[in-house]
Amino acid sequence: MEIILNQIGRRYNFNWIFKNINQEIILSDKLVILGANGSGKSTLMQILSGAISPSEGSIKWSVNKLEIDSEKVYQHLSFASPYLELIEDFTLKEHLNFHFSLKKSMHQLTINEMISLSGLQHAADKRIGYFSSGMKQRVKLLLAILSDTSFLLLDEPLSNLDKQASNWYTDLINRFSENRTIIVSSNNIEQEYQFCNKSIQL
Repeated sequence: MEIILNQIGRRYNFNWIFKNINQEIILSDKLVILGANGSGKSTLMQILSGAISPSEGSIKWSVNKLEIDSEKVYQHLSFASPYLELIEDFTLKEHLNFHFSLKKSMHQLTINEMISLSGLQHAADKRIGYFSSGMKQRVKLLLAILSDTSFLLLDEPLSNLDKQASNWYTDLINRFSENRTIIVSSNNIEQEYQFCNKSIQL
């Protein structure tokens, strides 16, 4: 999957969050979007995912050189963010079964193998509504990273994670990042994006 940003800008009412962003993201790129809180990182991530449109400029997505509509971008990407909601009435096992009935898993992993990778084996049959914020963030990252998509978006992936869980994230992303285009937004926390080879500063 490839993405071309041409003079992208976004505003709310009369206030511009960012303007004049130009970037070409090609297959297997690892890109980090850096900036302070309120700089527009999450907004740009939503534009990249096709969830919202830019106020000015254009964005094009293509797969195997064929341009795709913004409405179909979701078929080619997975997304993890602290503000995305999980189905809290589901157990971890139920959520994994539901999610991976809609998307293929990396390397055809089984649900039990995913639970083992999560480090949450003790909570496999526990309702997600009873999970801590750190456990929920692990689930969000697990669902995104283990989805067999060519394009992976990670918005501030270390949010709510302690040191042990942060190291878990690093191990997981290193294991499943090959041949994927990955975009990370970060408040300059190097562990979130140490594998990236390109950057945008907002």
